[in-house]
Amino acid sequence: MSLSLPADPPRSRSLTGVVEQSIAALAGESEWFSPARSAIVFLIDGLGSHNLAARRGHARFLGSVGGRRDVARTVFPSTTAAALSSLLTGTDPGVHGIVGYRARIPGTDLAPNQLHGWETDGLDPHTWQRSEPLFARHAAAGRPSFVVSRPSYTGTGFTEATLRGAEFFPSDDLDERVLLAADLAARHPGSITYLYAPELDTAGHRDGWESDRWTDTLERVDAAARRLAEGIDAHTGVLVTADHGMVDVPAHKHVLLREGDALLDGVEIVGGEPRMLHLYTAEGRADAVAAVWRESEAARAWVMTRDEAIDAGLFGRVDDEVRPRIGDVLVAARGRFAYYDDREADKRPQRMVGQHGSLTDEERTVPLLRLGAFA
Repeated sequence: MSLSLPADPPRSRSLTGVVEQSIAALAGESEWFSPARSAIVFLIDGLGSHNLAARRGHARFLGSVGGRRDVARTVFPSTTAAALSSLLTGTDPGVHGIVGYRARIPGTDLAPNQLHGWETDGLDPHTWQRSEPLFARHAAAGRPSFVVSRPSYTGTGFTEATLRGAEFFPSDDLDERVLLAADLAARHPGSITYLYAPELDTAGHRDGWESDRWTDTLERVDAAARRLAEGIDAHTGVLVTADHGMVDVPAHKHVLLREGDALLDGVEIVGGEPRMLHLYTAEGRADAVAAVWRESEAARAWVMTRDEAIDAGLFGRVDDEVRPRIGDVLVAARGRFAYYDDREADKRPQRMVGQHGSLTDEERTVPLLRLGAFA
C-alpha cells in the first residue's frame, strides 16, 4: 500500500551527520561547518525546535542564536537510544541496529530496553550496536576525545556501545559540566567533546513540556548554554542540538491494550514505546495484524508493516542482520495519543506526560545551533 507520511523539512540536516561533520571541521574538511581547532557537541535531551520556539521567551540566549532554518532532523523512531546511536556513530538505525526503545532479540522472546537493558539482558555493547563509534575512531587516530556527562552514565552498556574510546568526565551539576567542556576544548587542540544534558527530558517526561517545571529547567539549560558560549575560546566550535522533541499526552488519550483485545490477536511481543510500537507477530500473521490495526487506528496512528517502513526509508539503509529486530508491524502515533500494554504489572510508564518516538515534526525536528568558531 502507499504510505502518506510527513515530509522532512526543506534544508534540514540529518542528526546522523552532526558529530561526523564536527570532527571533519577539525581538519577543515567539513561540508557543513567552518574550521575549528576544537569542537563541542552540546546535546540537550528532549529539546525539540517546536518546543524551543514556543518557549523562546524563557530561552532568550538559545532563541537569539538561531532561526527557523537552524534545525536538524532526527531519526525514526524519534527516541533517545536510536537517535544518540546515530549521532555518535554517523550511521542510520538500520545499520547500527538500535531500532527503538525496546526491540526484540531475534530468535528469542526478549525485547530489552535499549538504554538500560544491556547488563540485565546480556546485550554485548561491542556487537549489538553494530557500528564503530566516531569517538573510538577519533581516539584511535591519537586525537583527544571527551565525554562530559552525569556520573550515573559512567561505564554503562549504552555508553560503551556508543562512546567507547572517549575519556569520561562525570558531574551531576550542569554548570560544572559546561565549564569542564569549555576547559577541555581549550586545553586540547584537535579534540571533540560530547556534552550531555538530560535534565530537560527528565522534566518533560515527568510533568510535560508545557509544565512550569519544564520551563524552569529550560531557563537553567539556556543559562548554561550562555555560559558555554562565554567560556570557550575563539577557536572552539560548538553545536547545540537535541535527540528528539516532545509532545504532551494526557491520560484520557492513552489507548490501553488489554487481555482479549482484538488488536493483540496474533501479537507475541509489544515492543517499542508508547508513541511508536514494534509489534512482533506470530509466524504469518503480520498482514492480518496490520489490517486490524489500520481498521481500528488509522485516525490515531500510521500503521505499516516492516517491509513498508523499510521501503519508505524510515530506518535508512537496513542491513540483513538488523531487519528482524524491527517489528513485523509498526504503529506510530499521530496527534496526542499513546499506546500502552496494560497487561504489564508496572504502571509507572503510564504516568509519563511528555512523550516522543513517532513521526510528527514536533518529535523529529530539533535545533542545530552554532556557537564560537562554528557561528
